[in-house]
Amino acid sequence: MNFEQKAETSKLLFKDFYEGDFELFSSPKTHFRTRAELSFFHNDEGIFYAMFDEKSKKKYLVQNLAFADKKICAFMPLLLKKLNENSNLKQKLFGVEFLATKLDFSTTLLYHKDISLIMQDLEKLSKELDLNLIARSKGKKLVFGKENLRQSLNINGREFFYEFNNDCFIQPNTFINEKICEWILKLLEKQEKKDLLELYCGYGNFTLPLSKHFKKVLATELSKINIHFALKNLNESFNTTFVKISSEDLSKAFNKEREFYRLKNIDLDSFDFSHILLDPPRSGLDESVIKLAKNYENIIYISCNPLTLKENLKILSQTHRITHFAFFDQFVKTPHLECGVMLKKK
Repeated sequence: MNFEQKAETSKLLFKDFYEGDFELFSSPKTHFRTRAELSFFHNDEGIFYAMFDEKSKKKYLVQNLAFADKKICAFMPLLLKKLNENSNLKQKLFGVEFLATKLDFSTTLLYHKDISLIMQDLEKLSKELDLNLIARSKGKKLVFGKENLRQSLNINGREFFYEFNNDCFIQPNTFINEKICEWILKLLEKQEKKDLLELYCGYGNFTLPLSKHFKKVLATELSKINIHFALKNLNESFNTTFVKISSEDLSKAFNKEREFYRLKNIDLDSFDFSHILLDPPRSGLDESVIKLAKNYENIIYISCNPLTLKENLKILSQTHRITHFAFFDQFVKTPHLECGVMLKKK
């Protein structure tokens, strides 16, 4: 399914909420994806990259991944050759995860055995391939090289630098990630901006470029590892406060229902939020977040699931109207579509 077909189908989902123009942002057709996960197929001839269809139980041998970052594509045959030359490394190896950024690259090997028994083999593999290598088995993790990766985003000609590891939620398409940031900033140009409240902030992906355009920012995230890197990524964003707290608890704090220790040094009443940014998981927003979002003049909603977005808009459209709508082709040649919506209080 091409991008235009996906867009036309998705437009029909939102015809009851929005009659304006939809902006379309296409992706490069190849080498756009930063992360790739593969299984291994074993036979008497060696091991091979594979994908397994969970429904049909069929396996598909993989020689190359046209959608994957060029670093991943170039490295795949080199790694497979080394693995096939070492029986210790390929025995009970069942999966691999590749992660590439503009600045770094890492590989994670997944085993059904005690990886401490092959520590020397793994270390040698890392050195021979000059590779940031992580090995995992049940209850164990070994790191050779570095686990943290660096990334840079070019937003309207300005570079923003990040650090994270593969336990963080990572935007899968760097090109589209930059386009989403630029789309939001373009819409903000003509709006009155005070303070920003951001939920599901991750490691600060959207927070850093947007923080330059608000007086103060309060960004929240439930994941401990994401908050750890968000704090590292603050750079020059001295107007930004990151907090590890669930959206539900944050709503309780705003409503004075209870006090939270993690908010003890934060005066919530000192913020004057003109905008709220939401980038939830595929399940969308729960009732408490929707109630919270309806309090603010402007809502920026980034969604990876048009179906849950539609359900949330049924409620949000009671108090807000959609002023801008965009589709981003995050995953080329798949049914998946990323949506961006700007809403303003009626």
